[in-house]
Amino acid sequence: MESRVAELAAALVKIDSVNPALVPGGAGETEIASYVAGWLETAGLEVEVEEAATGRPSVVGIARGRGGGQSLLLNAHMDTVGYAAMEHPLEPRIQDGRLYGRGAYDMKGSLAAIMVAGAEAAKENLRGDVLVTAVADEEVASVGSEAVAQRHAADAAIVSEPTELRLAVAHKGFVWLEIETFGRAAHGSRPDLGIDAIVRMGRVLTGLGALDEALRANPSHRLLGSGSLHASLIEGGQELSSYAERCLLQLERRTVPGETPALVEEQVRQLLDGDDGEVRTTFVREPFEVSEEESVVEMVLRHAGEPEVVGVPFWADSAVFAAAGIPTVLFGPKGEGAHAEVEWVDLASLERCKDIYLTVARELCA
Repeated sequence: MESRVAELAAALVKIDSVNPALVPGGAGETEIASYVAGWLETAGLEVEVEEAATGRPSVVGIARGRGGGQSLLLNAHMDTVGYAAMEHPLEPRIQDGRLYGRGAYDMKGSLAAIMVAGAEAAKENLRGDVLVTAVADEEVASVGSEAVAQRHAADAAIVSEPTELRLAVAHKGFVWLEIETFGRAAHGSRPDLGIDAIVRMGRVLTGLGALDEALRANPSHRLLGSGSLHASLIEGGQELSSYAERCLLQLERRTVPGETPALVEEQVRQLLDGDDGEVRTTFVREPFEVSEEESVVEMVLRHAGEPEVVGVPFWADSAVFAAAGIPTVLFGPKGEGAHAEVEWVDLASLERCKDIYLTVARELCA
């Protein structure tokens, strides 16, 4: 017989919640938010459904304390990436202690774990509140967690992204930039008139490769190593018989704590080396780090049996809650296949996570 966490995780996997900002026509979070809200309400939590954007609801369930205690926020996202390449993505399958299906690992398994932890906390007559936050849009712009962080305060937070049962106290950020080089359009037979914007961009690309090598050769963070960058998308030119008058490159620069958007933009701007062009920053997500002296770090470490303390390379909503002044850690289950064709989460690790979230809540909110 499967556990309550496993049964709930399987039920969540069945619900299509592909982020429509990633996949046009994606189902979004409306159906899954309704399910989560109903489940939490039945479990005895006070439930609020909040739309940070039209049709993009998040759910906050509060296991209300009797007063006088600290509060703990538990966070997981409801949206998933697409599943076009998967076989039976919305048909959860349990085999050899693993739950398979889109979102099982990233991160409906974790969502089930925090929901059950919140439901059990609601029965324990704690002094402080336990907030279960099931948010929209983490896979794109995190509008759900940003709205939750603006409306709900907490003394500590655990973001339940998969960490392989390791305690993550830092993660990378990223900066998205555009570089545009300019040339002069002319007939291909008139090199005396034309200036090739694509050739100019070629020199920039060579410089990007050298900058990436230099960054990775000089790690600056004890857990995260170094920043990095890669070229993502490129376009340019008009037709085969003409000199290209413009070329546009979009790139991503991963950052570690201490690296600012201004620093990143200036590093990229220097690669133009006098050529006619522009550099524009289009989107920024700051890196995250929490002091290991924070009580929530110590509590998770102790209740999880002194797991490895790590930094993780991906960005997560932990940065949103930390920016709102909430001491935050990441701790989540084992598994594989985030954004991949085969995705699974280890069910025993989900159960372990639920127990740890609950024991931290018992101590923090007592």
